[in-house]
Amino acid sequence: MNFQVDETNQEIRDMVRHFAIEVISPRAKEIDEKDEFFPDIVEKAGELGILSMELSEEEGGIDCGTLASVMCNEEISRASAAVSNVIGAIHLHLGLLHRFGSKAQKQRWIPALSSGKQIGGFAITEPDSGSDAASIKTSAVRNGDNWVINGSKCFITLAPVSDMLIVLTSTDPTKGVHGLTCFIVEKGTPGLKVGPKESMMGQHGVPVSSVYFDDCTISKENMFGEEGQGFKIMMSGLDGTRLDVAACALGLSQAAFELASNYAANRKQFGQPIGNFQGVGFMLAEMATEIEAGRLLLYRAAQYRDAGIPYTKEASMAKYFCSDNAMMHTTNAVQIFGGYGYSKEYPLERFMRDAKICQIYDGTSQIHRLIIMRNVLKEYKEFTCN
Repeated sequence: MNFQVDETNQEIRDMVRHFAIEVISPRAKEIDEKDEFFPDIVEKAGELGILSMELSEEEGGIDCGTLASVMCNEEISRASAAVSNVIGAIHLHLGLLHRFGSKAQKQRWIPALSSGKQIGGFAITEPDSGSDAASIKTSAVRNGDNWVINGSKCFITLAPVSDMLIVLTSTDPTKGVHGLTCFIVEKGTPGLKVGPKESMMGQHGVPVSSVYFDDCTISKENMFGEEGQGFKIMMSGLDGTRLDVAACALGLSQAAFELASNYAANRKQFGQPIGNFQGVGFMLAEMATEIEAGRLLLYRAAQYRDAGIPYTKEASMAKYFCSDNAMMHTTNAVQIFGGYGYSKEYPLERFMRDAKICQIYDGTSQIHRLIIMRNVLKEYKEFTCN
């Protein structure tokens, strides 16, 4: 097993690190304070190929794989978790279009999304359906050559700025998860209404809102994948985007750790750097160890995906471990800074607010433990001691 990053991936990561330092970092505080979307940064990421890293060259991508992609999203998150979140969402859409889109859908949306000139959202969550996707109420009913969608979605990332939505609907309630189907609904479609932008705790600049469908009529050509394939599409997409969330959380941990370590090495109390005191130094030691462990979990899951090996369990391990640690690490970094950490003069309070959602979206940390538990029990059901 080679733990060294190869030359190609290192060059890609260095390019993205430069982009994060030169373009994103100077804007990060303003984005957080104004809570405004940043289309210019997204388009710049598109120009550099950051949005299409996992697409084939035939589709306009650079085909560098998942490992390089998560490395780069970690670098972006060190500058801004909000930008990392948006880039991860775009990766999700492009990956789904690559695997499940029709030829016409690929031609229409892959160039638009990979360039950053247009934005997409994935509408899954409902007021009464979060982790239990099988209980969604948004329905799609066939009407000749059309489908009519009715219902509502909530907490939809990028909905206020989206040019298209992939919408998970129930086309046959009697079949449970096997009766779920996805559709593409374009901005401006009659019967589609996007609610006002929500005010969120963290990751400001990422617009989130509810979406409403009132006899929203779309063509049969807008079906995404096959009828009854919606749950498979959703889970396929979530496995991938969970790696981006893990990378986002890991970047937050790394950024908080670097600031806290520098502060602890230079801040003096009682005649010596505060890092010399075990109460502070041990926090740094634990952060350093847990960050490296999380990085290995994430990189292994990414390599499994690149190799075509099932990675659902590994994705859940990386996602919950990195997310839970990001919350703990950013909190501890604020603690090490003391009153300065609580002040907006430093970015640590932003890191702390941004970290919390990593434990919630794309499957809560508790749901991921459940996924791991089920996989472990399945793997060891027939285990015998040799």
